Amino acid sequence: MTIWAYGDSINTDQLFPGKYIYTCSTTEEILPHMLEDLDTEYASNVSEGDIILAGDNFGCGSSREHPVLGFKAVGLKAVVAKSFARIFYRAAINQGLLLIESPEAVEAYNDGDTVEVDAINGTIKVGEQEFSFPPLPAEVLAINEAGGLLPYVRKKLENSQ
Repeated sequence: MTIWAYGDSINTDQLFPGKYIYTCSTTEEILPHMLEDLDTEYASNVSEGDIILAGDNFGCGSSREHPVLGFKAVGLKAVVAKSFARIFYRAAINQGLLLIESPEAVEAYNDGDTVEVDAINGTIKVGEQEFSFPPLPAEVLAINEAGGLLPYVRKKLENSQ
């Protein structure tokens, strides 16, 4: 597992450059361009189970789902940040991408530390330190577990019939 650490105000253009919005619509087209203007190593080295740590206002900027789709497609375990831009936060919930606000965990991270996220119990372990965060609402956890809002609603509808 790799920990990808970034600073404050990482915007959607840095996560997925706007110049590709109209030419890339599938995850296969999106993935090679993820974070290309921020971290040239990311797209070719990210793997399932990796975690992103970031500062304040992660995902600010224009509304686009491309970054969230890319993160989900590679199997990113979670994005842990000091805070998230509202529109990015909502897009992530819709796609079932786990986002956790924990300024203390982000501050505690040093290059090379291991990071373990337990969304159900509301804990993040960074190196030898453990931090708690407010439990995520049960419905958000269920959406995440289902793989996104649409699969969650479909499952709920199937179970009600």
